[in-house]
Amino acid sequence: MSWEIEYARKVQTSDEALRCVESGMRVYIQPGCAEPETLVEALIRRGSSVHDVEIVHMMTMGCAPYVAPEMEGRFRHNAMFIGGNVREAINEGRADYTPIYLSEIEELFESGAMPIDVALIEVSLPDSHGYCSFGVGVDTTLTAAKCARYVVAQVNGHMPRTYGDSFIHVSDIDVVVESSRPLCAMKPPQITDLHRAIARNVAGLIEDGAVLQTGIGGIPDAVLPFLSDRKDLGVHSELVSDGVMPLIEAGVITGARKNFKPRKIILGFALGTKKLFDFVDNNPIFEFHPTAYTNDPGFIARNDNMVAINSALQIDLTGQVCSDSVGNRFYSGIGGQVDFIRGASRSKGGKPIIAISSTAKNGAISRIVPMLSPGAGVVTSRGLVRYVVTEYGVAYLHGKTIRERAQALIEIAHPNFREELYEYCEKTKWLHRPQAEPAKPSI
Repeated sequence: MSWEIEYARKVQTSDEALRCVESGMRVYIQPGCAEPETLVEALIRRGSSVHDVEIVHMMTMGCAPYVAPEMEGRFRHNAMFIGGNVREAINEGRADYTPIYLSEIEELFESGAMPIDVALIEVSLPDSHGYCSFGVGVDTTLTAAKCARYVVAQVNGHMPRTYGDSFIHVSDIDVVVESSRPLCAMKPPQITDLHRAIARNVAGLIEDGAVLQTGIGGIPDAVLPFLSDRKDLGVHSELVSDGVMPLIEAGVITGARKNFKPRKIILGFALGTKKLFDFVDNNPIFEFHPTAYTNDPGFIARNDNMVAINSALQIDLTGQVCSDSVGNRFYSGIGGQVDFIRGASRSKGGKPIIAISSTAKNGAISRIVPMLSPGAGVVTSRGLVRYVVTEYGVAYLHGKTIRERAQALIEIAHPNFREELYEYCEKTKWLHRPQAEPAKPSI
């Protein structure tokens, strides 16, 4: 049977396709900008016929109607990384959060620790050989589709065709739902003067030929414009955003000096606008892989001069980093931060960086604190942290004593909070504040 005949036999409406979801099942939804919205909408319409359906995914860009209060008992979301569309439900107890490294999510599917009953995915139109591309989101989805008992694919002509380990054959799809609609776009973050001040200090650590990983948020995005005078930068990251395009077009990002996968931008998914989606379409410099590959610390470390740039919510004076919660309120996730800090730490010439503003709430509170807030979790341990950057400078913590760490972090804290940080250190006997030199007598 030709793949065209097989494809035609598998086409159903979205409501017909989602009848496969039954009570007690676990359903995986492709995350990011590749969220299959047509299938999600049909899943909600299926809600009146099911109960206790678990929905698993990382951060999605669309709405998440399955976490609405009226859906309680029918659907329960399990977030592997928390997005703004599910944050309230998690903190109100209507949804769950599983803290996990991005590099280890797929192993849960493969081992059977988290078996997938139904995978809802979004792919490109099939090519002449019957292969559909996962487009802007290979991430954990390729593996989820391989492991799921049943795969429902939203085939969308708006999904770009991307290269790498980015394909699924029509024969491996159980049901096809044809739906032509724009992808979920992510608006670029608002870059502030504060972001630029921090980014300028981060950019000072990045040399020609460096290989970059940038996380999500205003600070990582603000760094890229400061690199326009660099030469032969490379990219190995779990994600890229719109900010890479100007540097590629200007010949700054070439990957020419990469010793691992030279001349290729290695990534798991793209988060951005239609301009980025068009840019990656049939563009061979982008090589998509599952996050188990992109976030493998061993693969990351094979890149010499690997620079990992990640943000945080809070850091204490010993170097412990919290980046997934505000106190006991869960905010985001572990994500790829630890994967890339470990990888960059092992890289020859590597620089793992935590970039953080010195204050929050319009300067009312310090992000550099004596102790993490009650309930805050340590995402990156004090033994892993190397560079910490704020708008006030750079602190290097690796191999430093507690006294030296506290001193370095206080020096890059906001001046309004340095006195109380010193007071804490004196109480704990970690550190005594430097004494002002006595005035020299005039002659």
